[in-house]
Amino acid sequence: MPVSILPDHSLYFPHPSHADRHGLLAIGGDLSTDRLILAYQNGIFPWYNQGEPILWWCLTPRLILNPNQLHVSKSMRRVLNNKLLSVTADKAFEQVMRSCGTILRPDQTESWIHEEMITAYVKLHQLGIAHSVEVWQSEELVGGIYGLAIGKMFCGESMFAKIPNASKLALIKLANHLSLKEFNWIDCQQESDHMKRMGAKSISQQDFFNILEQNKLYPLIRENWYTDFSNL
Repeated sequence: MPVSILPDHSLYFPHPSHADRHGLLAIGGDLSTDRLILAYQNGIFPWYNQGEPILWWCLTPRLILNPNQLHVSKSMRRVLNNKLLSVTADKAFEQVMRSCGTILRPDQTESWIHEEMITAYVKLHQLGIAHSVEVWQSEELVGGIYGLAIGKMFCGESMFAKIPNASKLALIKLANHLSLKEFNWIDCQQESDHMKRMGAKSISQQDFFNILEQNKLYPLIRENWYTDFSNL
């Protein structure tokens, strides 16, 4: 099935099952708040280089993590007890996003977290939909993660670490917070051995679509998480 070209005049996505074998679903549109929310409600996310048309993806099978089933290793338990590190939420969203943008995959020459993306996601953060978790060593931001809260699913976008295990610490604190808020899933989007070691599982396309339909029964909550996660 050919990749869809999105019309500029209407808010629309083809069903995510129409993505090609690489996961590419559609081209075009914009990064408006309403379009991004609609995308994530349907398991779709933008991923493209600045200056190129916007590419929309839905990758399946899908890597999903139940916050209540996060695996914490013995070595990470020692990190959790490190009093020199503190963890906050929604204190430095843009800084976390920009820090994530400095981490390139081996096959990348530039980051997909560019100015267009940052502008769009900061707007989502200001609306209480996009959130960040920050790890601090004294006053220095040394790790973090960001993503979107959609119903009872947290759609993880990216994470970074400047010191060992800082991104894992952010993920553990995030999962603990999501468990308290009765979130059911963390969408990891792409296959990752790192996330699998922490308890994420790959599920079939149909199972993922079933989760999306179930998740649409929950309201979209707009709130700020600005708080201290250190004791979670």
